[in-house]
This record gives sequence, C-alpha cells and structure tokens, in this order.
Amino acid sequence: LGATAPFAIQAATIPDVLAGRDVLGRGRTGSGKTIAFGAPLVERLMENNGGKDRKMGRAPRALILAPTRELALQIDRTVQPIARSVGLFTTQVYGGVPQGRQVTALRRGVDIVIATPGRLEDLVEQRHIDLSKIQIVVLDEADHMCDLGFLEPVQRVLRSVAHDAQHLLFSATLDRGVAAIIDEFLENPAAVSYTH
Repeated sequence: LGATAPFAIQAATIPDVLAGRDVLGRGRTGSGKTIAFGAPLVERLMENNGGKDRKMGRAPRALILAPTRELALQIDRTVQPIARSVGLFTTQVYGGVPQGRQVTALRRGVDIVIATPGRLEDLVEQRHIDLSKIQIVVLDEADHMCDLGFLEPVQRVLRSVAHDAQHLLFSATLDRGVAAIIDEFLENPAAVSYTH
C-alpha cells in the first residue's frame, strides 16, 4: 500500500496480537488501526493451517464486529486484499439488505467474517453461521456499538465463541458498556493508546 514503516498503532499492537495476547486499543479512527489488527490476524490464521482448509461450508476462524455497515465495508476493503493474498476469504454480514448473498458466501466457506451485531445474531439463530471455531474476535469502535444499543448482542456473540479465543477491542472512549465487555472478555490485555 506504499507504506514504508508501520504507523505508531501498528508498531505498538502487532507484536502483542502475534503473541496471542488480548489487546485493548484506545484512540481515534484514522490512525491505521485496521491494519494493526487485520495484518496480524491474517498471520495468525496462516500459522494455524492457513489457507489450506478450502472445505465448502467451513466455519470461520476470525470475527470482526463493527457498529455500522459502512465501517464493516471499510474494514473489508482493507483486510480482504491481505487475506486473499494468502488464500483466506472474507465476507461481510450486515443488515439493511437481503441476506441471500451473505448466506451463500457462508455456505461456500469463509475464514474471516466482518459483521454488524444485529445481522450476525440473526444468522446465528438461523444456523447459517457457526461461531464455535472462532479463534480471534475484533471489536472495532466498541463505544459506538454500545451507543447504538448493541452491548447485549455483542455480549451474547462473545459468549458463543470459544472461551479461549483472542479478543482485540478498539474504542475511542471506555464508557460503562465498553468497560463491562473488557471486564468479562479481555484477559490481562496489552493496553495501547493511539492518536493521529
């Protein structure tokens, strides 16, 4: 992408993600954080059988939760080329559109799901998606998710992934809802602050 050195958030975050630690990132959008979690997430999936598992209908191994469809699409634009370069597949799951195309992608088998909480829960309830194999969960803009009333859906989703999954949480503020998620799901997280 033309960058010759990592941004501060990337240099601070990537080693901890690669080491398998939970990460708590605080700061504003636009600092390069999508690559800070996206690149090492792909690397960790590579270490763990990588793109060799091409089974139809395989369960995803990484989940990125975003508060809005726009952010989900933006994250996918950044993460998909990195994933695809090593044979991993992404799909986006969000509301406001018919679910047919999303279900078809899940049936084919994907490695990384980028989702908004409402539609994700719908597809879990309909048994179109299995979260039991998720090894890495990213919560991007966790404060916005809580503001939009997604605290409880996010908690339900996080409770249904493997309990030893790695959790990466990014938020501009640590309000009560975000603090509740951190307390329940992040284990001894590496804390990273980032600014522009």
